[in-house]
Amino acid sequence: MAGGATTSSLSLLVRRTVRGSPDAVFRAWTEPEQVKQWWGPGTIRCADCVIELRVGGSYRIANRMPDDSIVWITGEFLRVEPPHLIEYTWRRGRDAGAGRQDGERVTVRFTAQAHGTEVTVAHSRIADQATYESHEFGWAGCLDGLAAYLDGP
Repeated sequence: MAGGATTSSLSLLVRRTVRGSPDAVFRAWTEPEQVKQWWGPGTIRCADCVIELRVGGSYRIANRMPDDSIVWITGEFLRVEPPHLIEYTWRRGRDAGAGRQDGERVTVRFTAQAHGTEVTVAHSRIADQATYESHEFGWAGCLDGLAAYLDGP
């Protein structure tokens, strides 16, 4: 994992190779019923997930926190190139108002490898170090959950 500063924001890059073809991993990342099975770091779980997978389409993910509260992650798809790439805006909690294009961005690439698919998450336009650290923890945990889900029971 590496981060770097740009003009007034931080960027985070997280990689993980998981079992499955790019097509299978792309579906696990973009089909709500599959996302509900693996999303969330640590004790955070996905309580609800709605994905309208098309450029201009939206998504909403409800993170159920350990205290049973819900924190919403929402955004809009900017690029959808199955099964290799998706890019979307990212808004969390109170920042989750519709129509904000200037906030955080997430680009996820799915690259075939000899024994699976490398998932690369690039999260940019992060406002401050505390948010960066929260995203670093979150993405590492999500990729752990994705790997465990794709490994099967």
